Amino acid sequence: MNNSKTKKIVVSSMLGAITVILGLTPLGFIPLGIINATTMHIPVIVGAILEGPVVGASIGLIFGLSSFIKAFMSPTPISFVFYNPLISILPRVLIGIVSYYVYAALVDKDKKLLKIISYILYPIFIIFLSYLLYQNIVSAHIFNAVLTTIFLITSIILAYITYKSDYNNFAITASAFIGSMTNTVLVLGGIYLMYAQPYMEKIGKPIEQAKSAILGVSITSGLPEAVICVLITTVVVNSVSKIKMDSAIYNEKKIKTITN
Repeated sequence: MNNSKTKKIVVSSMLGAITVILGLTPLGFIPLGIINATTMHIPVIVGAILEGPVVGASIGLIFGLSSFIKAFMSPTPISFVFYNPLISILPRVLIGIVSYYVYAALVDKDKKLLKIISYILYPIFIIFLSYLLYQNIVSAHIFNAVLTTIFLITSIILAYITYKSDYNNFAITASAFIGSMTNTVLVLGGIYLMYAQPYMEKIGKPIEQAKSAILGVSITSGLPEAVICVLITTVVVNSVSKIKMDSAIYNEKKIKTITN
């Protein structure tokens, strides 16, 4: 087995283990006051961007299997929807595949155009997080306010770096956002198409409200999760890429020193 395959297996195993830990502990959810954003899909997207679609799909499979097993081991009133692999597993596998190909399609595009789009997206993130911070301060949710402040500062820093440097974050931004929404749309869409009536019965609402109820969940949870996913993924991918670059430069200098 060559070094590349070994590396992919190691990365898949590590990020897959992180995904399982996030799913089994409160670390998988970030309390932001009016919503809780899940972070369990972030290792899938990070793995896909850094190591390709096979690694992303593999981590997504681990994510899906953990959701499938948890539905049986720790059932809730709506756990029955996750007994179906088309909802609990398939969307999670597709997160890694979609994220990679979005990143691959954009990473070499014209940086000026992509930076202009970034100038539009980051202010939206900042305004949204500012609104969450305001809600948390008004509600006196100190811990949630602190977390929201951290993400708000992070988004401002990333926006500044994108503005001041030649480095293009848009490919990562788009990959993380679309990858996150892939999970939201496919899971909630699957629930609507296959389990609308029993799902609405479990949450105590009439079937006539199924469309608006599920759409409401996608907006109140899906969009915040996508924003948080963008911020965390951007920081992680940029940090790992910098470490790789520094390591490559160090090794190159070391080889030159030895040969001289």
